[in-house]
Amino acid sequence: MQFPTLTAGVVPVVNIDGVKPGDLVLDGSTLARIFLGEIKSWNDAAIRKLNPNVKLPSQAIRVVYRSDGSGTTFVFTDYLGKVSADWRSKVGSTTAVEWPVGIGASGNEGAARGVAGMKGAIGYVEYAYVKQNKLTYARLMNKGGKAVAPTIESFSAAATRANWEGTPGFGVILTNEAGAASWPIAGATFILIHKQPGDPAAAGAALKFFNWAYAKGGRMAQDLDYVPMPPSVVSAVQRLWAAEIKDASGKPLFVLPK
Repeated sequence: MQFPTLTAGVVPVVNIDGVKPGDLVLDGSTLARIFLGEIKSWNDAAIRKLNPNVKLPSQAIRVVYRSDGSGTTFVFTDYLGKVSADWRSKVGSTTAVEWPVGIGASGNEGAARGVAGMKGAIGYVEYAYVKQNKLTYARLMNKGGKAVAPTIESFSAAATRANWEGTPGFGVILTNEAGAASWPIAGATFILIHKQPGDPAAAGAALKFFNWAYAKGGRMAQDLDYVPMPPSVVSAVQRLWAAEIKDASGKPLFVLPK
């Protein structure tokens, strides 16, 4: 079985002359067309329409993508597939795809360095790397039609709106979630555990740790630019632990708090 622990946002970042963090607004369709190589310059009509008050240069767009397989790429391409039929049919969504255009970089660190060091660049990284590297982020139009910035609050809004309990294995991909405050590109980190572990003592200790993390680790998660799971999700996960994770004799390895 699996259960979610934290939520992180994936953020488009750019390096455009004269554009500061949050100045640029993109929607899903335009973002997909950029990464498909159809939109080639920053003063393209589609980008200007979304940014009537931003002075956009005629710089060529230089796409930077993750060359290694990653959950960040999976979340980003899942979003593009939800908002663009062309992306869905031509590229698809997985941890590593055949990018139509661009330059590959390894890891969030490599993608951040690639964008920071290349004029006209656009890439995607986890939110923590945006802050650590002081990158210029784009705001995104979400499903509710609002231009939102990447923040702990907008990631949390997406996580709170999601249908966790109604999705088998809590397997929610937090992309294009509803809600005026929701950031549209986010994803959870999951832990996998056997329902009947080979080492019950170790599994019980792991559950004890994650139970502590749910109860006490929220502030630490936020300090690292991640979002703790909503309380309702934590309660549902704990009920699942108690009901399904057992030793060979059928004894539960986790007992619900009273």
